[in-house]
Amino acid sequence: MSEIHDLIDELSAISAGSELAESRQFRAAATEHTRGSYQALFSTGSESFPLALRAAIAAQVADWHQSAGLLQHYLRLAEEGVNPQRLSSALSFARRLTFQPVAATPADLAELQQAGWQTDEIITLAQLVSFVSFQSRLIHGFTLLESLTTAAEPLPVAPLPAPVTAGRWHTQPKTAGHRQAPLAFTRKPLGWEPWLPAKPFSDFSPQGQESLRKFGHQDSDYFRLLGRDQPVLEQRTLTDKGIFYTHGGLARAERELAATVVSKVNGCIYCASVHARKASQLSKLQDEVALLLQVQPGDPLSDGQSARWQAEIEAVAALSLTPPQLTTAHLQALQQLPLSTLEITDLIQSAAFFAWANRLMLTLGEPFIPAETATPATEKTTSA
Repeated sequence: MSEIHDLIDELSAISAGSELAESRQFRAAATEHTRGSYQALFSTGSESFPLALRAAIAAQVADWHQSAGLLQHYLRLAEEGVNPQRLSSALSFARRLTFQPVAATPADLAELQQAGWQTDEIITLAQLVSFVSFQSRLIHGFTLLESLTTAAEPLPVAPLPAPVTAGRWHTQPKTAGHRQAPLAFTRKPLGWEPWLPAKPFSDFSPQGQESLRKFGHQDSDYFRLLGRDQPVLEQRTLTDKGIFYTHGGLARAERELAATVVSKVNGCIYCASVHARKASQLSKLQDEVALLLQVQPGDPLSDGQSARWQAEIEAVAALSLTPPQLTTAHLQALQQLPLSTLEITDLIQSAAFFAWANRLMLTLGEPFIPAETATPATEKTTSA
């Protein structure tokens, strides 16, 4: 890893040999495929969606997240001559993804199409904005963690900010496709319908088909929709696996808890249904997960939880706000549990990844209640 330039290391000021550097090296797959996702999005462009336009959009998203180093990085990649109409329509969509993904509707995608954006380009645009949301949270969390763990003397314990509250969610009874929509968070299996046409499996190249089969995604509308940009999907999936399906460090149940908390902040009922179910199964804390799901908009997410889950929920929720509000005090609370640097690294990466996942799920489609929720087929849920 040390021989390869790593943008996250650079912008987080991670020193070689530090505890955080070693944690990122231990999580080599997540680190490698975070870089791979960046390369898939920003190494090349197309005639209608060139690198300069991608960088200009990414710079604005970084600015919205108050990520100064990331902003400067993308400004250096952006060049003059970007089509102002294309940029304006993209930024309108990007603002929605950044600040209010739960407010997205099919009309947002229709506006992009009317502005000349093709379906494949819209998927790349959504991935780009969501990826920069992921990047900015990694940098924010890692910068704080590196400063805390490399300080010459222990830092004074700072007071915790007020707990983050749950965000609002969709309450319309029917989806755009006229299916029954869930009106509350649940651990029951849900379906997800896209607002743009998923790519037919037969239209993928043999290599693309093999990639979908490898991860069990060939029958998923969600992944076949994201497959309209196959290189980004491939790297994103591997990043996901590197964060959530690895040994050591934070318990898998707590990584799933983080995914659920982010989904409560952003109002993503579908993602929460998948990951709350996993958190329940792995932790055996059915009542605690149910309590989290029942929190109403405007109410604190961590109320009634154990000291450990309270600290984790508050840190994850603070990182999930835009711009991120995670503080050194949140990390000190995690250290006092105690969580190791590797465990905190896992928590930050799990939370940051769902800033990416929620934004795709909420702005490219919506969940529905399957007609036959008890059939075995509905148990094959789509992870975000």
